[in-house]
Amino acid sequence: MTDKAYEDGFWESTDGLKLHYRDYAGRADRPPILCIPGLTRNARDFEPIADAFAGEWRLICAELRGRGESDYSKDPSTYVPLAYAEDIAALFEQAGLDKVVAIGTSLGGMVSVMLASQMPQHFAGIVLNDIGPLIEPSGLARIREYVGQGRSFPTWMHAARALKEQHGKAYPDFTISEWLRLTKRLMVIGNNGRIGFDYDMRIAEPFASSDAQPQVAMWPLFEVLSKMPSLLIRGELSDILSSTTALRMERDIKGLELVNIPRTGHTPTLDEPEAQAAIARLLARIA
Repeated sequence: MTDKAYEDGFWESTDGLKLHYRDYAGRADRPPILCIPGLTRNARDFEPIADAFAGEWRLICAELRGRGESDYSKDPSTYVPLAYAEDIAALFEQAGLDKVVAIGTSLGGMVSVMLASQMPQHFAGIVLNDIGPLIEPSGLARIREYVGQGRSFPTWMHAARALKEQHGKAYPDFTISEWLRLTKRLMVIGNNGRIGFDYDMRIAEPFASSDAQPQVAMWPLFEVLSKMPSLLIRGELSDILSSTTALRMERDIKGLELVNIPRTGHTPTLDEPEAQAAIARLLARIA
């Protein structure tokens, strides 16, 4: 858990959901960092970023509908990127955000790019964590195997061991204390006293039925990154973002910095020294 203090903030979606974000205080003369998590993640996922940058930078760590303290949708068909992008656009309006530096992990990175392509004037820079215009089918198949299963565990140690079983290939060097730390970001103690994942299991429904690739051509959307300081962080062992796609992005997107995190899969946790140093370099271009 981070030692940095934050306030809870809330905003409302166009279909009436109460959505949650963590708001870490920072300097008012800099654009806030807007953190958008991945498919099964929540605001706790960005505690390493808060530890490293809060205070110097304001951090707004959003929780997408159906995750963390955000309301679950009555209609699971709204658990799709277009709805998430609409929700974050409403956050801009209701929280009075002008320009932000977006840090998007996986799905959150896709949402960041979708929004930046629609309203680039609101983005001072973008960090993508292990996501690109092409998503590897093998990685998607792996995610479909576990998302929405609804497993629960009697103790944190049981939960951590199960998480290691599921994601061991992504973090081959993790110690048990690191698995426990990741588990406590991903899971919560439920009303029944058991430990489970902190998201609506129905997010799996549209994800399971979708095609391997998004329905629109994504490469043109990612060209917006050339208009601002941008960074791509890739896990060396990623089965979602291939090295071929990452290198093409580096080649074709003007000014994009590519950083590979060794011995790490999908997704880097963002407490890796290489990731934090790269984010610091990008922020230095904006401050």
